[in-house]
Amino acid sequence: MTPQPAPAIEPQDPGAEPAPPACVMCFNASDASGAGGLAGDIATIAAMGAHALPVTTSIVIRDTADIFDQHALDADVVAEQARTVLEDVTIAGWKVGFLGSADAVSAVAEVLSDYTEIPLVSYLPSLSWMEEDELQPYLEAFRELILPATEVLVGSHKTLQDFLLPDWDNERPPSARELAVAAAEHGTRYVLVTGVMLPSKGPEQYIDNVLASAQGALTGEKFERFDAGFIGAGDTLAAALAALLAAGSELQAAVGEALSFLDQSLDAGFRPGMGNIVPDRFFWALPPPEEGEEGMDGPEGPDGGGAGGLGGPESGFDDKQNKGAPRRVH
Repeated sequence: MTPQPAPAIEPQDPGAEPAPPACVMCFNASDASGAGGLAGDIATIAAMGAHALPVTTSIVIRDTADIFDQHALDADVVAEQARTVLEDVTIAGWKVGFLGSADAVSAVAEVLSDYTEIPLVSYLPSLSWMEEDELQPYLEAFRELILPATEVLVGSHKTLQDFLLPDWDNERPPSARELAVAAAEHGTRYVLVTGVMLPSKGPEQYIDNVLASAQGALTGEKFERFDAGFIGAGDTLAAALAALLAAGSELQAAVGEALSFLDQSLDAGFRPGMGNIVPDRFFWALPPPEEGEEGMDGPEGPDGGGAGGLGGPESGFDDKQNKGAPRRVH
């Protein structure tokens, strides 16, 4: 798949300016590694042919291997960034990532409430690195204020289970539909559950990535798991989906295209430092490899953890658990 710019409407006046691409406002943290956060959102949305409107919610101190600290911005500052742009620019989509604090969650939710007709894709990373006294208020605020406005909630199976069904005590893990039912109780229409473990077939281990509503599974992609470590995949998937919905794509088709985009971004991924592999969102702009030249070792599909893996525990900024990456089954 080669991303194409969102189609512009031909102006009736030949002298008029062409219509701008679809604009997507992203609420997320600043991540100086360039792997996830706003850097990942901007690169992904641009690659999908849309225009990102990035609103900084927090500054994360991290490299490509670990997170060391985060500094949440004042909630009023977060809201002022958004409202200043919204008074000028017409948006077609929202993408919510890590918002930094419970107060910022409240401020973002208030902004969203004024534009209920705009589709919202919310990405929930694992936040196990946060202190408990900050984590629980954040998750509670996200549950009460962001989920009711969310069209599609994106997250790994483990992260969404812990968030939506914390008291689950069945020996089997919850299905994507059961997670969607729990999300629907808070007003969310769909969940895109990544990293759903499937029964082993011989030496291969397969995982599934499923879009589901409270009525059942709608679509998905299956991958074969293998070792690799990535960072930034979850933000990439959610941002790609937000851009596609903003451009007018139908939901199931948009999910398939977003997964395909992530697959190829990770297949072309690179390791800029000593930590994890970063998705290359502009894989389609690279020249083809020379004859006989192999791609980089590792990914052929969405990642298995880190900042949003599809094959294991996601951790928006904490990537210590990304030891199994999936490969697309063609």
